[in-house]
Amino acid sequence: MVDLRVKIGDLDLANPVMPASGAFAEGLSQIVSFDRLGALVTKTITAELRSGNPTPRVAELENGMLNSIGIPSNGIDYFIAETLPFFRRFDAPLVVSISAPSADLFAALAARVDLPGVAAIEANISCPNIEENGKAFAMRARSTEQVVAKVRKATRLPLWAKLTPNTSDVAEVARAAEHAGADALVVANTILAMSIDTETFRPRLGNIMGGLSGPLVKPIIVRMTYQCAKAVKIPIIGCGGVSRAEDAVEYMLAGASAVQVGTATFVRPRAMIDVIEGLSAWCARRGVRRAAELIGAVADGDMAVDEFEAAP
Repeated sequence: MVDLRVKIGDLDLANPVMPASGAFAEGLSQIVSFDRLGALVTKTITAELRSGNPTPRVAELENGMLNSIGIPSNGIDYFIAETLPFFRRFDAPLVVSISAPSADLFAALAARVDLPGVAAIEANISCPNIEENGKAFAMRARSTEQVVAKVRKATRLPLWAKLTPNTSDVAEVARAAEHAGADALVVANTILAMSIDTETFRPRLGNIMGGLSGPLVKPIIVRMTYQCAKAVKIPIIGCGGVSRAEDAVEYMLAGASAVQVGTATFVRPRAMIDVIEGLSAWCARRGVRRAAELIGAVADGDMAVDEFEAAP
């Protein structure tokens, strides 16, 4: 029997597989047993009601997806009254993803979701920051440290910082989040991208640009996971293109303690269960008794890489 248990700081997970925020909602419980998942991650919530971005919001690409949903939200009051009671019925730990346009509003929202039944907070700091002229907090180390520090003071719960890949130095941002008090990092959100319909000449998203996700982004995010794992001591959750067990293994070898599954769930609603079962089978076949043994086990000890030479 393979032991799939992993730890994210002080949080014990039955296995290293969980949903990515935005690709998971209550209705999926009709298809997937939520208690089989390592953790549950809510769709990102905001303090206020939000309708989201103009349509079309999603464009299917070859081997991936482009989306510009815009974080539609029913607001914090609805979450406390309706969403949280639904998720409290499950044993898997609940991680609440939050978003806000400023550091102070992030902290205020974190304080409100510090409630019984919530196991951790995922601060989606890859969203626009009105204090930085609309740039995402996690694009810069300075703004990352400022927002994480304020959220850290506002809650007793474990704090995960969700980073953006749209930055020139993800390792520097990761160190800033760790220094400010993050207990774990989620690496990473979607990559800013654009697609144009060659028949109509129009952008394929109503918001023109959006976030690229799916299998085609995995090598980029695996690289970022590896860089962050070398830069910080706190756990990392890899997120980007996970659709099968081997993807989870690759992220864990790069240094991730767990993975999040997003786009694959839209294609195969049972994708997370497939990854869990596949990971157990992979470990058994390779003689790996504990999945945690894979964390950071990439065989790179005899390899020296100059990032600037490797980039071209």
